[in-house]
Amino acid sequence: MNLNDRPQSKTASPIRPLPAFIFMSRWLQLPLYLGLILAQCVYVYHFWIELVDLIGAALGNAGALQHTLDAVAIEGVAKPSKLNESTIMLVVLGLIDVVMISNLLIMVIVGGYETFVSRMNLENHPDQPEWLSHVNASVLKVKLATAIIGISSIHLLKTFINASAYDAKTLLAQTGIHVVFLLSAMAIAMCDRLMGDQPNHSKHSVEH
Repeated sequence: MNLNDRPQSKTASPIRPLPAFIFMSRWLQLPLYLGLILAQCVYVYHFWIELVDLIGAALGNAGALQHTLDAVAIEGVAKPSKLNESTIMLVVLGLIDVVMISNLLIMVIVGGYETFVSRMNLENHPDQPEWLSHVNASVLKVKLATAIIGISSIHLLKTFINASAYDAKTLLAQTGIHVVFLLSAMAIAMCDRLMGDQPNHSKHSVEH
């Protein structure tokens, strides 16, 4: 075997200073993700405040009851004087809303950092999110659009519970906004699917 026929290993050439500097600029996004982590802490604090008030109101604490009723009060509607099923449902929906927004923050923080800043190397971690193994900008957009639809659904349900407090124009507007979110998510998912099929079509064309 001739020595010239041996496969030679390719060595990565060093990046020139300007491209290296431009590539390092991705770390400017790190303070943004750290800021979102602080916003996550605020949501956790708000969640526990609302939950403690709800438990206190259920146990008969007058101050907690007042805070809970003020949190779900709607302008122009008489505020109930005691905890009832509708009030509990509105508070619980508010808690679910906080959780869904928190999930959205996690998707942006973890997925955005993994996609645009640096790899986390979580392949062998037992708690690695299933969607993170194949995350990219397109998958992240679809996940975010789905999460926004869920948040919009919670807000729309809260409005329908107190439908008598709103006029028909407001109800139609909120329903229309939710439908727009839904159609937008479907359009993003469809575009992502079409873009994902392009390499396969190109491969088949080359083979033929």
